[in-house]
Amino acid sequence: MLKHIVSALGVGSVILGGMRTVEARRAHTLTWARADVAARRDADIAFYVRRVARDPIGAADRSRLAGLYLQRARETGDFVDYRRAERLARRSLELRVAHNENTYVMLAAALLAQHRFVEAHAAARAVNARAPGVPGHQALLGEIALELGRYREARALFDSLWPARHELAVAPRLARWAELTGRTDLARRLLDRALSDAKSRPDLPPEQLAWFHLRVGDLALRHGRLAEAEYAFGAGLAVFPSDYRLLAAQARLAAARGKWRDAVAYGDEAIATVPDPATFGVVSDAYAALGDSAHAAEYARAMKVAVLGQPGQWHRAWSLFLLDHGRRVPEVLAHVTKELETRRDIYGYDLLAWALHKSGRDGAARIAMARALALGTDDPLLLRHAATIGR
Repeated sequence: MLKHIVSALGVGSVILGGMRTVEARRAHTLTWARADVAARRDADIAFYVRRVARDPIGAADRSRLAGLYLQRARETGDFVDYRRAERLARRSLELRVAHNENTYVMLAAALLAQHRFVEAHAAARAVNARAPGVPGHQALLGEIALELGRYREARALFDSLWPARHELAVAPRLARWAELTGRTDLARRLLDRALSDAKSRPDLPPEQLAWFHLRVGDLALRHGRLAEAEYAFGAGLAVFPSDYRLLAAQARLAAARGKWRDAVAYGDEAIATVPDPATFGVVSDAYAALGDSAHAAEYARAMKVAVLGQPGQWHRAWSLFLLDHGRRVPEVLAHVTKELETRRDIYGYDLLAWALHKSGRDGAARIAMARALALGTDDPLLLRHAATIGR
């Protein structure tokens, strides 16, 4: 997909040259163990593809194949694999509902990754109805409720999950709820304990362990603990080299420190695997800070193409990038307003407030910002927007 973006924008000499360097570096860092695991997973996928083709009514094989595609998608960020997982999970559930609860979980996860939150919520509710009281299922439903801004539902779910707070399927989601409600220290403790537990699990896939490092580092980065974030991201990359999510996080960290060339290097390496819109924005801003307006504009255009190539709703990083640069403000305002019809979370109201502010409507922006801060969230991004609008 990145090559398509590059050719569409005519910036092959800029990004493709970097990709060759990045690909060489990735090939050097890819360990034999990870390559072997990936090869075995791909062989398993090929095996179950053949089995599914021979058996039109095999629910279990379709569920296993959906899980394999979901695992690969998490490693590579490939939306095609997420859609494959979704289709197979749906077909498995059409063939058999009884004793097939884990397929509901996979369906919800595939939809969540595609930002199709309403459908994901329906799948999570279905599995909770069929298997009530399972902490992992309840936490999944709570996570999706947070994305949709259904905070009363989320509060009830997470309050009931406190006894299971140290389960790996529960702790990160409970930590997110704690962070959103202004209990950042509690979120930090929950994530630190979850990471420690994850490291003691030899059965955990490397990409999942890397994800726990990412969560710890992301929380630290958002709250200005940069050394802690650097350690977490580095530890995650040691577990899962060239993880695009961790490389993108390293780019954000470098930008926070004003190390613009490092931000470009990490961002390019992440983009070489997954053309994430937010990372294009980080690199664009890094080039702008270096005084290179031509490259900044090229990455901004690439960000637009990446957004249009992703499924689901408009990417919020794109909206925020446009607003921060004073571009297409009426269009962003229209998209944000439309999205809030179904997804009424605090970050949606923050975007609405920021778009109203950029439109010169600060009275309405203050009302929207009050809703963004209603949970007591102490996210520095929200607080900066609130301070600017207040002035």
